[in-house]
Amino acid sequence: MPSASTKASTEVGAVAETAAAETTTAGTAATGTAGTDRESGAEPAPGAGSGSGSGSAEGPLAPGRPGFRRMSLALFAAGVAAFALLYSTQALLPAISADFGVSASAASWTVSAATGALALFVLPLSALSERFGRRAMMTASLAVAVAVGLLVPFAPSLEWLVALRAVQGAALAGLPASAMAYLAEEVRPRALVGAIGLFVAGNSVGGMSGRIVTGWAAQLGGWRAGLLAVGALALVGAVAFRLLLPRPRRFTPGTLSPRALAATVRGHLSDPLLMRLYAIGALFMTVFGAVYTVIGYRLVQEPFGLSPGVVGSVFLVYLVGTASSAAAGRLVDRLGRRGALYLAVTTTAAGLLLSLSASLTAVLLGLVLITAGFFAGHAVASAAVSRTATTGRAQASALYQSSYYLGSSVGGTLGAIAFHAGGWAGTVGLALLAVTGVVSITLYGTRVARAERRSLVVAGAVPASR
Repeated sequence: MPSASTKASTEVGAVAETAAAETTTAGTAATGTAGTDRESGAEPAPGAGSGSGSGSAEGPLAPGRPGFRRMSLALFAAGVAAFALLYSTQALLPAISADFGVSASAASWTVSAATGALALFVLPLSALSERFGRRAMMTASLAVAVAVGLLVPFAPSLEWLVALRAVQGAALAGLPASAMAYLAEEVRPRALVGAIGLFVAGNSVGGMSGRIVTGWAAQLGGWRAGLLAVGALALVGAVAFRLLLPRPRRFTPGTLSPRALAATVRGHLSDPLLMRLYAIGALFMTVFGAVYTVIGYRLVQEPFGLSPGVVGSVFLVYLVGTASSAAAGRLVDRLGRRGALYLAVTTTAAGLLLSLSASLTAVLLGLVLITAGFFAGHAVASAAVSRTATTGRAQASALYQSSYYLGSSVGGTLGAIAFHAGGWAGTVGLALLAVTGVVSITLYGTRVARAERRSLVVAGAVPASR
């Protein structure tokens, strides 16, 4: 059997190669590499490039084909359950601070511990998914996370709460990279951006619904009631996922080889394009983690003085993220990968500046823009990773998820520290610094891509225009 790190090459290598012109814009226009060595010809016949398993003769899923709708709904439900749990304490941070008598930066560890543990465990659990299957890993991940979620409300101290949240984050690590790899294996390449966008949309709905449910439940029965309510919501989503997700048709189990896994990881980390994508994901999530960890504190304070339930309802702006992530594929088609990223960055920066206003309306509009820009940028970058890696697809996605959630953990902690030191303006300053990093990386990548393109034209490897 193929090893954990090389199995993705035989199973989904041809899927990555069929992106053709899309790969050029998916990888090169986004972060700037010529990418001509990653282009290929026409889309293969159904089953081409799959593994040696019995399901390899079946064609990939696509809109209109049997199983595509069930798969989309299943992963949407999984995204809802996972993100409702992952950020379940975020809207409750002011109440947790008051109950335990701790600062905002101390309470923020209930979020950072979960996202940090997810970042640490996403790579090893993605390797296990190569051996035991994406479907099995995602099922186990949600089962453990939901079980812990039903225990979290009974944490007797902040230390216990942080520890349980870390366990929950580690359990959830099995879902994101496995879901991306599942989609890359099972979905037709030209439908991949849309499929990933729908999964990310489920993430945004989960983040929104989790915060709204916890906010109103906390207003009625305290923050513990809020966490219990979101645990019940996640249980429903996990059951729906397990009942709906079709059995994988193009997956071939591999063996676990730590040496081969390490070699695959080194290969990905030495790829300049992938490294730029990982950095972009981390910086986008630094912005988002900082803003949404601290916004509750700002809104319960003067001049706003909102109640926990109303603060939770503010997260309805996540619906904008649902729309922007689902529309990411259309943005790429119209603007190219690089243009879509620039639009996402500009939207996010405008929202940050607008949120500095003392007007509640302006603050809410700023959150709308921040959310739209973040989710669009995340969908664009994550799809580019899935398209760019031609071997070790699961590990490439896992590294992206790891850097992404590391950004969330760092952003949440630093955002709270900045808020304590300089108020909301301090948090916005930190976020704008991260946005500047995204712009710098994208501009650098663009220059590299143009230089490589000119070199190839001079060498006669590609025509001067096409």
